[in-house]
Amino acid sequence: MSSNTPRQPIRDLRFFLTVPHSCSYLEGREATTLFLDPQQSPGVGVYDALTLMGFRRSGHHLYRPHCEGCNACVSVRIPVNDFSPSRTQRKLMHRNADLSEHVRPAAFDAEHYSLYAHYIRTRHSDGDMYPPSYEQYRTFLTLDQDYAKLLELRLGDRLLAVSAFDQLEHGLSAIYTFFDPASQFERRSLGTYAVLSLVERARHLGLPHVYLGYWIQECRKMSYKQNFRPLERLDGRQWRRLILD
Repeated sequence: MSSNTPRQPIRDLRFFLTVPHSCSYLEGREATTLFLDPQQSPGVGVYDALTLMGFRRSGHHLYRPHCEGCNACVSVRIPVNDFSPSRTQRKLMHRNADLSEHVRPAAFDAEHYSLYAHYIRTRHSDGDMYPPSYEQYRTFLTLDQDYAKLLELRLGDRLLAVSAFDQLEHGLSAIYTFFDPASQFERRSLGTYAVLSLVERARHLGLPHVYLGYWIQECRKMSYKQNFRPLERLDGRQWRRLILD
């Protein structure tokens, strides 16, 4: 994204609220989502600005939770320059030193989809992404924009993981990671390693943050995010250090 192009004011954008629906993370709760009008293509810098305000991307959509009476979803990011891997994470980096990394545009790839479908069927057969389909994959993880990227992790020629991320002006935004669920690769903790790879990539690019999306303290599925320390949370309009026990 070029900083020389005039920026579109946030106040000129249109947003819509969804009707209340079942929360995907907290049982018995209702959720409402605030979306940027899908008919309105955000100008240069708008995505960057909305990310600083807690928005995320899914396919062509930019969104954030907007639930009445609930603030459980907390936007979190890793401050790259302050991040220091834990002992466990250092071991993990050493364990995966034999993997090669390749960054590609976020275009459809049959090999990627095959791994994605296997991952969803094996790990998330009880979730709202099951059963997987070509159309679901395309609308979720492919996008014809320069900032949208796919990070491949390979062991020789074998594809082990794909991490979708966006390269913004002030950081990398982790969108989604899927990986080979075979038991022989469990010790590699490929999901965690993908985040560590993005941190190192951001450091190499001179970008200050890696955005991890939303963290919910009560949600076990999101507990891995608090293992990256220090971690910052969006508190209103300010990003502050998240204090964890």
